[in-house]
Formats: sequence, C-alpha cells, structure tokens
Amino acid sequence: MGQSLTPPSGGDDHIQPVDLKAALEERYLAYALSTIMHRALPDVRDGLKPVHRRIVHAMSEMGLRPNTSFKKCARIVGDVMGKFHPHGDASIYDALVRLSQEFAIRYPLVDGQGNFGNIDGDNAAAMRYTEAKMTDVASLLLEGIDQDAVDFRPTYNEEDQEPTVLPGAFPNLLANGATGIAVGMATSIPPHNAHELCDAALHLIRHPEATVEDLLYDPANPQKGGIEGPDFPTGGIIVESRASMAESYRTGRGGFRVRARWASEELGRGGYQIVITEIPYQVQKSRLIEKIAELLVARKLPLLEDIRDESAEDIRIVLVPKSRSVDAGILMESLFKLTELESRIPLNMNVLSMGRVPRVMGLNEVLTEWLAHRRDVLQRRSRHRLAAIDRRLEILGGYLVAYLNIDEVIRIIREEDEPKVTMMERFSLTDLQAESILNMRLRSLRKLEEFEIRTEFDALSKEKAEIEALLASEEKQWQTVAWEIGEVKKKFAKATEIGKRRSTFADAPDADIEAIQQAMIEKEPITVVISEKGWIRALKGHISDTSTLQFKEGDALKVAFPAQTTDKILVFTTGGKVYTLGGDKLPGGRGHGEPLRIIVDMENDQDVLTAFVHDPARKLIVSSAAGNGFVVAEGDIVANTRKGKQVMNVAMPDEAKLVVPVKGDHVAVVGENRKMLVFPLVQIPEMARGKGVRLQRYKDGGISDIRCFAIADGLVWEDSAGRVFTKSKDELIEWLADRASAGRVVPKGFPRSGKFSG
Repeated sequence: MGQSLTPPSGGDDHIQPVDLKAALEERYLAYALSTIMHRALPDVRDGLKPVHRRIVHAMSEMGLRPNTSFKKCARIVGDVMGKFHPHGDASIYDALVRLSQEFAIRYPLVDGQGNFGNIDGDNAAAMRYTEAKMTDVASLLLEGIDQDAVDFRPTYNEEDQEPTVLPGAFPNLLANGATGIAVGMATSIPPHNAHELCDAALHLIRHPEATVEDLLYDPANPQKGGIEGPDFPTGGIIVESRASMAESYRTGRGGFRVRARWASEELGRGGYQIVITEIPYQVQKSRLIEKIAELLVARKLPLLEDIRDESAEDIRIVLVPKSRSVDAGILMESLFKLTELESRIPLNMNVLSMGRVPRVMGLNEVLTEWLAHRRDVLQRRSRHRLAAIDRRLEILGGYLVAYLNIDEVIRIIREEDEPKVTMMERFSLTDLQAESILNMRLRSLRKLEEFEIRTEFDALSKEKAEIEALLASEEKQWQTVAWEIGEVKKKFAKATEIGKRRSTFADAPDADIEAIQQAMIEKEPITVVISEKGWIRALKGHISDTSTLQFKEGDALKVAFPAQTTDKILVFTTGGKVYTLGGDKLPGGRGHGEPLRIIVDMENDQDVLTAFVHDPARKLIVSSAAGNGFVVAEGDIVANTRKGKQVMNVAMPDEAKLVVPVKGDHVAVVGENRKMLVFPLVQIPEMARGKGVRLQRYKDGGISDIRCFAIADGLVWEDSAGRVFTKSKDELIEWLADRASAGRVVPKGFPRSGKFSG
C-alpha cells in the first residue's frame, strides 16, 4: 500500500499564508538586483563584469603573467568555475574567448594561442585545445592587488577570497567598452582610444570642474588632445557629427553611425571595382556578404553585378559594379542604406557607480570615478607599504641590538630555558624583534654588520618620510596618479602598434536621395492598370492594347498607362487626396491585382479619379465638380505615408473631378451647360492645398472639361469621329473673358460629350 500524501493531524501548523503579489515582487526584485549587480553591468572603476574579473584574477593566481608560458584554457575555466564563479563552463569560456579576440575587444586582456574564432562568426576551438595567458593590459588592471589596494570578499563557498574590484591602472571601461542586458536596464559602451582617454583624465586632474566639451578633442585646438570619439577594433569611418557625439557623451545616451572603409580600384579601360577593407564593429563578415548576395538575387541592387570575399588575415570584400558608368558613390550609398555596411553603435553608459548603484553617467563622471578609484588605490598601497616599512624598521632595530650584543645573545639562546622572554627583558625588545632574532639563521651572523643594517634603516626611513608626505598631501597624490596615467599613455601611445587610432572621422557625403532610391530599384517597363472599382496591378512591359485586359465581373478599366518600376505613381481620389505608390511595390499582373484600399488608407466613400506617373517638374490644374480650381506643383503633392496627402478641400456633394497638366498660357473651361470660357492661366492662383477659386460661373450643373493651351497656337479639339478642329486667337475673341465669367455657348463642331477629346 502506497504512502499517504495527506499530512498527519496538525501538519498545517507551519503553513503560512503569503500574499502572492508581495512574494513575486520580492523574489523578482532579488533576481533583478542579482542580474544587475552580479552579471550584466560593469563596474565603473575597472570596467569589468564579475565573470571577467574572476577570469583575470584566476589567471593571476595561476601565475599566467605575460612573460610566462601558456596554459590550457580548460585549466583556467576549471579554476574560475571551481573557486570563484559557480556557473556553466561554456559561459566562462565564451567570456574568456571574447577577452582575447582582437576584432571584438580593443585592448585584449587575454593572449590566446590556438583557434579563438574569427570575424566571420566561427566559434573558437574547444577549451581543451586552446591555451592562454594574460596580456600587459590585464597586468595593469591587477597592479597592486597584493598590496591591499582593493577589498576582498569570501567566494561563493567561503573557501577562498576574491577581489570586489581590481586596482584598474588602465581606463578599461571606456577603452574596451561593454555591453550587457540586465532586468529593466541595459548597458552599451563602445571602445575608445587609451591615449585619448589618458589625455582626458590628465586634463580632468588639472581641471576637476571640466565639462564634457573640455574633455573632447577640438579640431580648432589639436594640441589640447582629448577624446575624438569611439575607436573600434575593426576600424571603420565614424560619420556622426561632433555636436551629436558631444551630446551623447554629456547625457550618457546616444549612438554613433559607423561605415565600412572602401576605395575604388582601377582595372584599366575605364573599368573599376570597389574594395572594402574595414567593416563596422560587431558585424559578422560572412553574414554581411550573405545579406548583400540575397539582395543581389532579389534584384534590390541593380547597380551591383557581383560580390566576392577575397579576405585572408585582413578584410578584402570586392564589389563589381554593373558597368563602368555606375557612380561608385551612389552604389555605396545604396548599400549603406540596405545593409550593415553602415551600422549604428548605441551608447548607454549605464554602469555600477562605486560598484553599488546602477546609473547612466556622462563621460566626465565616468572618468572622475575612475580617477577617484586610482587615488584610493594609491592611498591603500601607500599605507600598506608604510606598515611593511614600520615592521621592517622594528626588525632592523632588533638586529642592531643583537649585533652590538652578539655574545650575550648567543649565551642566552644556549643557556636560558625561555630565551625569548629573557632577551625581551634583558634588551627591552618587542615580541617581533625577539622572534626575528631567534628565527635568524647562523649564516646570517657574518652578514649582520652594523653598516648594512644602518644603510637599510636610513633608506627605509627616507622612504617612510616620503610616503607620509604623500599621504598628507592631496596635491602630491594627484601628481602621482597623473604620473601613473602618463606611464600608461606612453605604453599605449598612438605612435605604438596597439595604440594607433583605427577608426577615423568623416562627414557623410550629401548624396542625392532620389538617385539613391532609384539605384535600389531594378528599372523595368510596366503598365499600370486601375479598374473602376479601385483594383490596381502592374503588368510587365508596355502594353498598347488594353482591350484584352480581364476584370472581375461588373468591373471595367478606369485608367492604364506605361511607367517604369523606378517611377512614383500618383493616385488622385474624388475626395481631393493624393496617394504615392512606388512602381516596384505594385502588385503583379497575375489575376486582378489588389484593391487600392488595402495598399493605402483610402476612405470608402471615395473613388479613384485618375492616376499618372509623377513628374516633379510639372504643374497641374485641379478642379472640383462645382467648378472651383487652382494650380498645384506636383512636387508639393507627393505623399510619403499610407494616409496620403489632402490637396483639394471638398465637401459633399462636391468632389474633385479634373486633374489637367499645365502648359501654354491660357485655359479653356467647358461646363455641363455647354458654355465655354477662355481666360489667361495667370488668373488661377498656385497653392499647395485649398478649395481653389471659381473657374466658371454656372446657374446649375457643374464643370465638364478643362484644357490648357498656348493662345498663339489656337485651341484644338477633336470630335468623336476623330476630326480635329482648331480655333485661332482671333476666332476665340467672343469666348475670351475673365475667370469666373459665365462664358458663351460652345463653337460649332464641339463634341457632344462636352469633352475636348471627343
């Protein structure tokens, strides 16, 4: 019989009712704080997250200094996991690998031997194959850790001690950057140039009240030095404006636009190819090339013929243009728009201030906290050295007593039962002095010469005085910190291989946006077809005979016209609105197309009035059924959204009725009452939007048709039989009048339809 699952009588004594909301809040807050403090956000002082700090500390404990031999990464990961970081070995190894990748981190902390991955996104070899040791940068971060420079805390199992922060003689937070996603907050700091950071820090020591602008590089005063902007390990060209960068650094939030570095290579006979040698930070090269190849196949890059990856150790991506006449600048601008050849690197300086408080800091605040930490480390190291000197001076004092009374000391040691106590009483020695004398080896007796003891004593006394003077003077402390930063600056100066700036700055060229958009569309002939019920499609090629087109039952052709895929198509509705469609975005010619109302936000009570290819140089006369109208430039009516653009203000029952291209110098208007009026074009005002002015006066009915013409050439129309009629200027005298007149009955031979074209 199975065991009963019901608790015995009185088993509910220890059950406590808990409010679920309160319990969840408390537990989630604990989790969130743990993520923020112990995983995702770097400390402003050493720029490291706990996993990186533990890796560097473990390597230090294993003695993997830059001048020693390599050791297997599996040993390092095992030590980190077993002693300091109780998480998965894969996550620790991933962090270790990233610290060694020259394309991922500006100043690597780990010197790796073996396959540590590449810029194509390939993974590193397994940790049993790779080896590592520390770099000089990691040594700088650890400098003074054995001299009580920082606090230690017990590890997770309380068997060992680990540093809460590293001494950080290198400005690691800004030099190597950081990214992390915590709970409710994230951080993203791009890498910077160590030489420039040292310049800015030295300026901040001299001028503690300096603003962010004071710390930035000023092209007008290049001698001052300072931070120009990010310096990415993969190079690239930063095209962000200096004003925008200054704002980002001041607020701690912003971003930087980075572009690939490219150049044209002449191939002879007028041909050329484009070679990309640097790509933006954190972009995988293989994925980038795949994306460009996909765009090529999808015919989104009509100016590009082919792409090849000729990279070896360095990056070399070759782009082959369609023809030698293709403008390299426009081709690259279209690629920058569509691919990660231009990338935006975010800045969000959300860091742990003093290792405890997460907050977004400006550039000057970050550097100020780092400098305060460096001063604190200097004071702690100095006090540690002072204690060591005091201890040594005390021991030397005991040695001097022993030297001067060597025979008596030997006698006491040989004959007394408790030589230590006897010596302390006999020569007034301290416990430490007596212990040191007793622990002395016999071989040291010959060395125990008064001169040597006194020389060491004097040297240590002098050093002690210097340290005490340093600890007593804030000015001397800052001088020492500045000297230390100066040494780092020399080590990573721009003249050195590792220190020279990789990313450069440039203004993005003012390219013709229209030309770039055209460059991203394959130019092909199409015929745009719109039905009476508002269905639109684009057939391939230019079709002259539209009589064969099929429509849904009860539907018929409204308008059809030839265009190119690169054209903009303007659709005018009876409600006076204009919608803009890209020729390449129209539904294909199979079937009946799609309803316009799906593609744009067109009201149900409106219909398509007309549609045509956009010509930015052209002007139009738009008129309502009631006979109000005005002239509008086509450039003013292009709409960039689904909502379209209201051009003509009409209210029911009136609606937009005619859209006629402007040409010549006169306008002929015909009403439904078959009266015609001719007046100068200048009498119609030009506006971007409105109701318009009265073109012709009617007692009843409205407008029928409009035609623009040059009066010198006469007014031309054709009847339904195709016969052409022309009225010269003199013959039009009786119809010539001012705008808004009633007009006269149409001349003989005018079409019965009331239209100028039969």
